[in-house]
Amino acid sequence: MAFLFGSHNLLSLFEHLSYPMNLKLFFTPLSTDYDLPANAFGQSIKHLQDKDFDISKMDVAIIGINSRGEADLIRAKLFALKRSTAAYRMADLGNIQTGSDGEQTQARIREICEFLITQRVIPILVGGNQDLALGQFKAYETANKLISVANVDAFMDMEEEAESSANFLNTLLLHQPNFLLNYSHLAHQTYLIDAAMLKALDKLYFESLRLGEIRYDIKQAEPLIRMADMLTFDISAIRSSDAPGNPKAQPFGLTGEEACQLSWYAGINEKMTSVGFHEYYPSLDDDALKTASVMATMIWYFIEGYYNRRDTGQFNSDNYSKYTVSFEGTEETMTFYKSNLSEKWWMLVNYGEQMMDRAYIPCSYEDYKGATHGDFPERWIKAQGKLI
Repeated sequence: MAFLFGSHNLLSLFEHLSYPMNLKLFFTPLSTDYDLPANAFGQSIKHLQDKDFDISKMDVAIIGINSRGEADLIRAKLFALKRSTAAYRMADLGNIQTGSDGEQTQARIREICEFLITQRVIPILVGGNQDLALGQFKAYETANKLISVANVDAFMDMEEEAESSANFLNTLLLHQPNFLLNYSHLAHQTYLIDAAMLKALDKLYFESLRLGEIRYDIKQAEPLIRMADMLTFDISAIRSSDAPGNPKAQPFGLTGEEACQLSWYAGINEKMTSVGFHEYYPSLDDDALKTASVMATMIWYFIEGYYNRRDTGQFNSDNYSKYTVSFEGTEETMTFYKSNLSEKWWMLVNYGEQMMDRAYIPCSYEDYKGATHGDFPERWIKAQGKLI
């Protein structure tokens, strides 16, 4: 099987699953009386209860998880932002009716996300605890394809005896059937996690990028996010001065601007088909609801990024330039591709004898530059470990 990172193959694999769904059964309708000016972002959003609502005509859909009233606070901030010149096709489905326990809510999220992806609509989960992203992840199970996950989190939730939100990653990695090709962990803080957890990820050929590396050069995060089919964002990764509304908020972390930049990277990723923003506790926020404002702006940047997608993943087209690197003293070569539209880079990994046995792995210009100096990129080595 060929794993074409950056392609739309996953969506086509979902198409045979398309079936009618009455979304109104899953959601509590929202009040649409926000008294917004004409140029407000919220004026471009369709609602599930609108008479002319048609989910098949939407590109993205907000799903509120309002267990602490957080989704309503975030959307109020989001709707008040200004819209751009994008040709929006956005929906807010309302707040999901949660189940009697976390597992039942996860099951509902799974069913809704699976349906939306069949309709080529990107679900944006807003609120709740991060373990609910397991429902988002399981929505891909019936696609019969390996997928990749990116997680932004200050902590590494692999505590086996902890509550479900602190054991989220352990559950995801051990899920059966296993359809996880790659996992990338971003913005962790080394002094907050057990070093053995990082070693476990490395043994699985998964990738991680700590906070300091992102702070030094945030562009390093872009290829990892571009590799992902889904993103889950725990706001504990944002420093407490910018987002105090989290019980694990730290004095050090991503700035609000950096969190928005990562959200933009997710938005412009043509492969990304679902996203979630979690772990907001309004009772811990300041009087101005700063955390809600940061999260609303992150969602705004994700949506704007979506409407700035450019790449097609057709690497043999004129939209891409091909570069072949030879290694002195060997017969080894590496092939790189650069998009002429976005200037993003990919590298080709061959893991078999057939033409189909190849993968296009997102990378950076630095990976290409290192290869020209005789260094095999670490991302290429890890891809070989996963695929061969």
